Amino acid sequence: MTPMSGCSDRLQARNLTLRYDEHTISQGLSVVIPDGSFTVIVGPNACGKSTLLRALSRLIQPSTGEVILDGKAIGMLSAREVARRLGLLPQSAIAPEGITVADLVARGRYPHQSFLRRWSKADERAVAAAMEATDVINLSARLVSELSGGQRQRVWIAMVLAQETPILLLDEPTTYLDIAHQIEMLDLLSDLNQEGRTIVAVLHDLNHACRYASHLIAMKDGCIVAEGKPQCIVTEQVIRDVFGLKCIVIDDPISGTPMVVPRTRHPLKRGKA
Repeated sequence: MTPMSGCSDRLQARNLTLRYDEHTISQGLSVVIPDGSFTVIVGPNACGKSTLLRALSRLIQPSTGEVILDGKAIGMLSAREVARRLGLLPQSAIAPEGITVADLVARGRYPHQSFLRRWSKADERAVAAAMEATDVINLSARLVSELSGGQRQRVWIAMVLAQETPILLLDEPTTYLDIAHQIEMLDLLSDLNQEGRTIVAVLHDLNHACRYASHLIAMKDGCIVAEGKPQCIVTEQVIRDVFGLKCIVIDDPISGTPMVVPRTRHPLKRGKA
């Protein structure tokens, strides 16, 4: 999955104003998603992370400015065209009533269907591979409504993977997952990135963001405060400016990437053994 010829950066936003009703979230917001990157967006709650992701995926329309996908304003492309190029996992996905896991994951193949092209062996392989990658094959006959939060999250990610798009946008993909499944999921996204897909994810865990991102975007109050490789932009001052958090930044002993260690207001007391 390589960029289309003539497009150096497939996905970018230019001078966006993003609003919900009369409430302005961002104004004059521009960003370029580097092709082939694992881009992670971080920032405090309600800073505009998810809103930016929704704008990049055409879920919300900017009041001013435009999102560009493959050299064209995304609003000029059909829904099917967008869905073939860009997969989205929203923050709060809702499954139809009574749908099974297998049927929900199979919906990821709908952008590839048409009047002349029906369900194929390629669709079957894509669905099976997505379910295997997310470890939900054993849940295939279960109703989505019967699953735990973590299981549902893995099923939704499987549906997005089955879509087989060159760009993946994921809003808090590790929500509801235990620590083992969080790392498993981020490793999977890293593998997909190494295979050539562009990944854009909103994450809350700064250390996960630093470990996995090749490109980090730090936001506050609807604006981009810092952008670049984690090794270049994650400093104690940036963390204080963005999150209001006092910390020290050390090297992650596993990955060598920045690791944020928060300072507490009071010394932690250990109980006697």
